[in-house]
Amino acid sequence: MDLERLLPRLVSAALSDPRGGDVSRVDVRPILLRGARRYQFESRRGTKALHRNLDEREAIGELKALLATFRQATIATEDADIRIVKGRVSSKPASRPPAEAGHDREKKYLLAEGAPIDFLVRLGVMNREGKVLAAKRDKFRQMNRYLEMVDDVVAELPKGRVRVVDFGCGKSYLTFALHHLLRAARGLDAEIVGLDLKEEVIADCSAIARDLKLDGLRFEAGDIAGFKGFDRADLVVSLHACDTATDDALARAVAWGAKVILAVPCCQHEVTRSIENEAQAPLLRHGILKERLASLVTDAMRAELLEMAGYSVQVIEFIDTEHTPKNLMIRAVRRGTPRDGAAYRAFREAWGAGPSLERLLKP
Repeated sequence: MDLERLLPRLVSAALSDPRGGDVSRVDVRPILLRGARRYQFESRRGTKALHRNLDEREAIGELKALLATFRQATIATEDADIRIVKGRVSSKPASRPPAEAGHDREKKYLLAEGAPIDFLVRLGVMNREGKVLAAKRDKFRQMNRYLEMVDDVVAELPKGRVRVVDFGCGKSYLTFALHHLLRAARGLDAEIVGLDLKEEVIADCSAIARDLKLDGLRFEAGDIAGFKGFDRADLVVSLHACDTATDDALARAVAWGAKVILAVPCCQHEVTRSIENEAQAPLLRHGILKERLASLVTDAMRAELLEMAGYSVQVIEFIDTEHTPKNLMIRAVRRGTPRDGAAYRAFREAWGAGPSLERLLKP
């Protein structure tokens, strides 16, 4: 592969399935840094991500070394989509337009302002001229941030029909946005179900989907435990499910063998009630500090449990804290290689408590 010719037209690259070492995945994208083109390499070690910005010569050398280390690579250029699996290279015409380099550029959204998007108009985010309403500007940014996070892992989803469940969809701003991304923008044969306990909310969302003739999108009233709409799901979403409802959603996703899981936990009361750590007593004696600490401990345990179930997990910022304090997303991609549980058990013992997910995954 002629990397010298490929690199100047690079849009993105993702390398996975390492032959060894502790780096599970490397993502590469071009950026503009102080007016010069650079290539950002994001290496993932467990839940941590290390970033390096390299010039063209350094990037070529790094990519050559990585292609010898990882069994799989997906490379998108302005002209072609290239896939490498165990040394075998396949290529097809580019499936998406080239993105401008980041950092020093104006933000380009997956949901663009300037032309009306039917579901955004219906939800009151845009007017009929395509202008985002001032009161919904933060919601618009949140929706685009969410779509960026999903788009990063779209390549991990099956090439045929994709089944998606959104547990606790609420008013479904993000469910409609997800449908737009997967079907309209990426052309996937996606079947999406939004699930929520509030029947009036489900009725409103169903009416919008029906009026706009949004194929492949439906809404159901009910809870996670009682959902029988699919016998499996490829993408499971759970945004702001309260306390152990997040654990229920994660456990259901693992049982299905979902390829991708996106969860934004909320109100982690379970571990807060029982957490103990003598060395951290100064933190735990103050209610607000204990609550915040317990939330972090709970999500760290959930991430470890998903790694033990064969997922590669990132804990990333979902939206700026000025908009919501519940701003951490657990993003998990199934890799099929479970992590040993020794680190989790030691961590759990240190804190004297564990989330419901541990019990739900035990069988």
